[in-house]
Amino acid sequence: MLIFAAILGILVYGVVAATWGTLNPTLGFNDAQNGTIAFAQAIGLVIASVSVGPLIDLKGKKTSMTAGLALICASLGFLPSAGHDYTAVVVSLAVLGFGGGVLVTAANALASGVNPSRRASMLNQLNLFFGLGGLLTPLITANVLDRNAVDMCYLAAGLGVVALLVNIVTPMPEPTGERGFKGSEIGLIVRRPMLYLLALMLFFYVACEVGVWNWLAPYLMQVRGLDKSSALNVLSLGFALGLLIGRVIASRILIRVSSQTVTLAASVGMAVTTLLMLRTSTPTGAWISVFCAGLAMAPMFPTTLAIVGDAFPRMTATAMGIVITCGWIGLAVSSPIIGEVANASSLQSGLLLLPAFSVALILVNLALRRMLKKEA
Repeated sequence: MLIFAAILGILVYGVVAATWGTLNPTLGFNDAQNGTIAFAQAIGLVIASVSVGPLIDLKGKKTSMTAGLALICASLGFLPSAGHDYTAVVVSLAVLGFGGGVLVTAANALASGVNPSRRASMLNQLNLFFGLGGLLTPLITANVLDRNAVDMCYLAAGLGVVALLVNIVTPMPEPTGERGFKGSEIGLIVRRPMLYLLALMLFFYVACEVGVWNWLAPYLMQVRGLDKSSALNVLSLGFALGLLIGRVIASRILIRVSSQTVTLAASVGMAVTTLLMLRTSTPTGAWISVFCAGLAMAPMFPTTLAIVGDAFPRMTATAMGIVITCGWIGLAVSSPIIGEVANASSLQSGLLLLPAFSVALILVNLALRRMLKKEA
């Protein structure tokens, strides 16, 4: 039941991650406004993640899982009524981000403790349901709901209610004396340089992944001339499917290959595929490059969190919260930059930030490998 509750939470978060990228082509805001709306979602994620780690360690995971799901349901239920009201959409996405930040930290912390000896593999298996949620949102919107993103919001809210009820009735472990939150031990976490390298990894990675979720469909429509259904299908059957399959593969590879080797290889793959994604001109080429980008990105988020769990066996959720928060800061930085560059020049130019951040991710991975060797 613990695993099922975590899976439902991550599935809902996958739907949330794809919601704005699916909805924004229908609302008529310009690229700068879309960047600001994504920034509002990122701020909600940041505030949630920086605060929820200590809450999980102090109060346990059930409170955070249910609170995050309740906020997501409320936001998704309100978002369709916001319509083309820019301010209302900004507020809705900020609340959606806050709920998502609470949920993703709690769900990964919950799954992290199920089998510590195979933490990286377990977290990749869990997060493949993130890819499933991201696949279903644009796929259903384009092919079942006749591109009606409003109905998709209500459907997603219904899924959130189901997940909320399951998490309410699922018994979850209380924090123990060893892992519970202790303010006096925060210094033991923040004094370790490894924490900041792991935080930088998620900073660059999340900026790239959510950059694809938020901007790929508009890019394919504006620059490559695809219609909305085709663009959403590339997002779902290309990027999201790549994430899903990649995490299935990574969960097996990580049983035999170290987490650090997997994240380094994934970073190199990201740099190559995100650049190809912006250079291909045909729909088939776009699908292939986007699918490969999903495969490359797949292990980065859960495997980085697994490294956090291994490196910080005490106050694990607090350490994860700090690292995940830096990931959302990456989104908060990248989306306004992409939006402003797109508004001033072109969306293709703005999205060059993705391969640039992927190269930076390679350098951080190399620094982390050296640090881990010194501590071994």
